Amino acid sequence: MDLWQGLAAVPPAYGPSAVAVGVFDGVHRGHRAVVARAVADAAASGAAPVVVTFDPHPLEVLRPAAAPRMLTSARHRAELLDALGVAGVLVLPFDREMAAWPPERFVADVLVGALQARTVVVGEDFRFGARAAGDVALLRTLGAAAGFTVDAVAPVGASGHRWSSTFVRDRIALGEVETAADALERPHRVEGTVVTGDQRGRELGFPTANLAFAYRAAVPADGIYAGWLVRPSGERLPAAVSIGTNPTFDGVERRVEAYVLGFDDRPEQLDLYGERVALEFVARIRDTVRYTGVEALVEQMHRDVRRVAGILGVG
Repeated sequence: MDLWQGLAAVPPAYGPSAVAVGVFDGVHRGHRAVVARAVADAAASGAAPVVVTFDPHPLEVLRPAAAPRMLTSARHRAELLDALGVAGVLVLPFDREMAAWPPERFVADVLVGALQARTVVVGEDFRFGARAAGDVALLRTLGAAAGFTVDAVAPVGASGHRWSSTFVRDRIALGEVETAADALERPHRVEGTVVTGDQRGRELGFPTANLAFAYRAAVPADGIYAGWLVRPSGERLPAAVSIGTNPTFDGVERRVEAYVLGFDDRPEQLDLYGERVALEFVARIRDTVRYTGVEALVEQMHRDVRRVAGILGVG
């Protein structure tokens, strides 16, 4: 898959293409339906399937206070789109200048000029251009003049709810990572760099990797989770993940910490400091609790680790 950062990176005379357009944060089931339609349209017409997305999220520029926590980093989003069979992903840097583009310019510069679109696939509620002036009807009108057709995909969902990025974010904010995983068709993931913490976990016999985030990650609700720590090499390690402020120790800073199972007798083999890792959340096992003493906390941590091992199916 080709990954283009900005219009200038697209090769001259690229295309023809079938283009899916959207933010696609999370690449959930609804997004996959849109991308799958573009891939199918491309196969039917001999075009290249391409995704156009935006970074940062447009609300980060237009209404920062309302900007959502992100379900995927830009890099992970590209990896997920690659797995869906697209030939290229065009990441448009969204800024005030692009926000002021009229719909006609987006069509002329991106869809026609850069990608020679023959088909454009969007969700039924797609809006584009300055002040969201463009909708599917206008896109079809502009497409008819420019030589491409528009395929609008209806929302998809189950059990009375629609699969959307907002739905997934809401579930994650409540700690319902299993419901989120159903909509995503994978465990929710956050990515960060392992940094030095206060070393308290090591003192308690549970050394943890503390994550710092370089993007507005959608971190689940406070609690204890079963999950996987994924290293840059792709190695997946079972982990008990704690999210919260460490109330037993009167903490005030919200932290994400992962205790990797299976390295108690060989901690020197797991030096994670400075690595950019991912945490994948499989199940929430309990709330964060304030304990009256360290002994009670350590006993609970042993129970947590045994439960995590059972959920993940590791010895």
